[in-house]
Amino acid sequence: MATQDNRTRNANVLVALGLLVMAVMAVMPLFNLFDANSEWMRWVFAAGAALVLVGRVMGTYRGSSLRIKRLHRILISSGILYCASALMMFISQGTNDWIGFLLAGVVVQLYATMMIDHENKKSAQ
Repeated sequence: MATQDNRTRNANVLVALGLLVMAVMAVMPLFNLFDANSEWMRWVFAAGAALVLVGRVMGTYRGSSLRIKRLHRILISSGILYCASALMMFISQGTNDWIGFLLAGVVVQLYATMMIDHENKKSAQ
């Protein structure tokens, strides 16, 4: 059975790997390396979004701070927004509607991670 540190480490690896895959797939069409409507690119992007969501759910906060617990739930919602972005890649092919969900997920993730860091620093003092 995995310890809490092991589980958190595995969750962080999944999130990092998923975000890296999503970033590569989102940037490739900008440099005209591949067509944005490639079927395999959509599937790889969706796999990256699923990795992020699984990693976020696995790495839930188990401490006593309610604010940090809420911020970790907000991180889970960023994973859901990434999955919605991948879904939009399949639904509205040929358009860039998926970018809106991707950017919303990025903004939510940035806010939550900055606030988690702020709360951890505040509680350490």
